[in-house]
Amino acid sequence: MLRNSIRFAAPHLADNEIHIWSAALERAPRELEKLSAVLSADEQARAERFRFQRDQEHFIAARGILRHVLAAYLHRQAAELRFAYSPSRKPALADADPGGLCFNLSHSHGLAVYAMTRHREIGVDVERLRSDFPCERIAERFFSPREFSKLRSLPEALRIEAFFNCWTRKEAYIKAIGTGLFMALDRFEVSLAPEDPAALLNVEDDPQEASRWTIESFLPAPGYVGAVAVKDRGLTVKSWRWKE
Repeated sequence: MLRNSIRFAAPHLADNEIHIWSAALERAPRELEKLSAVLSADEQARAERFRFQRDQEHFIAARGILRHVLAAYLHRQAAELRFAYSPSRKPALADADPGGLCFNLSHSHGLAVYAMTRHREIGVDVERLRSDFPCERIAERFFSPREFSKLRSLPEALRIEAFFNCWTRKEAYIKAIGTGLFMALDRFEVSLAPEDPAALLNVEDDPQEASRWTIESFLPAPGYVGAVAVKDRGLTVKSWRWKE
């Protein structure tokens, strides 16, 4: 809950759980001031480099809320947290957490999602469903031939949802393994049909890899779809909404 101190009590995160938080990035000026106040100097500098004010404000909100969510789980002050970054710019806590807290974040068109777990790498992605997006052209270029064929076999009314199912599941996986876009999206396959459970189906050159992973889809807000990926099985996913 966003109050004067912007503090809330985080739910207990068990070792076999994934926690997902979603948050709107449109914030009142007073809230933005509080969120900006906990950012580091490099985060402030990154915010200032955005050309448009709305993008700057969304970045401030996304990073400020991330800090407060993490601080609640870690029982620390939001401004004290320090981040390290992988070559693909994936953030992690710079100081080791005894509880093994791992996290990832994503945002799209004014909505941010944050995924938390313990002792395992995690990736999350969110996208807004867009009817004007050239789904089939992008899928033909980036998806595997089987994924593209599956997409084309679906009724036209289901293809947009199926495309974004596939895209978010792929993005969540490559973010979890830390390669970013250095890994070609057609080197692995995921489920995509709306009636099929989210899953990593296969990975090129490693027949056992898919069996090691959990991919779950979720609906963080109307008109959006998200996916989370972790290298483990049998996990429980719980979701919350960060409110003003």
